[in-house]
Amino acid sequence: MSAERIARGAPMPARHLWVNGVLERGEGAAMSLFDRGARDGEGIFETLRIHGGRPFLWDRHLERLVLAAAELGFPVPPSPAALRRAMETVLDAEGLRDAVVRITVTRGIPNGRPTRAGCWVEAEPLEGRLWRGTRRGAAAVVLSKRPFAPGPLGPYKTTSRLAYHLAREEARAAGADETLLLTAQGEVLEGAVSNVFLLVDGEVATPSHATGILPGITRAFALRVCHEFGERVRSSAIWRDELFLADEVFVTNAVQGVVPVASIDGRAVPGRAFGERVRDAYRAAIEAATS
Repeated sequence: MSAERIARGAPMPARHLWVNGVLERGEGAAMSLFDRGARDGEGIFETLRIHGGRPFLWDRHLERLVLAAAELGFPVPPSPAALRRAMETVLDAEGLRDAVVRITVTRGIPNGRPTRAGCWVEAEPLEGRLWRGTRRGAAAVVLSKRPFAPGPLGPYKTTSRLAYHLAREEARAAGADETLLLTAQGEVLEGAVSNVFLLVDGEVATPSHATGILPGITRAFALRVCHEFGERVRSSAIWRDELFLADEVFVTNAVQGVVPVASIDGRAVPGRAFGERVRDAYRAAIEAATS
């Protein structure tokens, strides 16, 4: 096998990406290896779902991106208006109406005067990103075998995702949709790509932000809906045993939406009715915002 073939590996996807202000395709969509995002994983991102060509909760996602850039000392990213145009350009180039868009911002190449953020925008067809459990209406989840600690960057969507990706591999190996992350002491934190809710003892419970988890956009929507339904809501420490005592469990994610959980480590979760109500409210909000 030639050295060139070994170096190139699998062929590049022939998708369009907006990279630093230019629409590129396939191998042309590249970042400099001197960019700190490529060299050291110094990047942040947002992933959001597109319905009929329109993004849902766009302002919330862009607000979180801009705040993260400011708090982490990133160069100023492109404006929300510029990113909206970039997103629309990529969607048009790919001919997509129902899609998943990712916006990534990096700390750029150092020593510039001023240093400019790197940025790219990409889109994929929605169907290829949905869990089997999302399509069926109920997900199978497993508990990670690796103790997890979010650390000081846990509340940010950074591109340093190895711990989360390893957790996702645990789900794939088990034929499940999602992996829940726990501390060494058994405190439940979040999913590899989601936030988690329980219905237990007549109240809705979800891990607190104080644990260092990501403040999910869909999580915030679900919390508001739970309050509107008149449910008691507890945002506090949740422990492993509570997962198996809960009447219902559901997870939230901008791509999957609100997904009731059918089983945890192969053990059935008793109910789904309340999670389905929250899911239906989320879908109704999408329909109202994007129709």
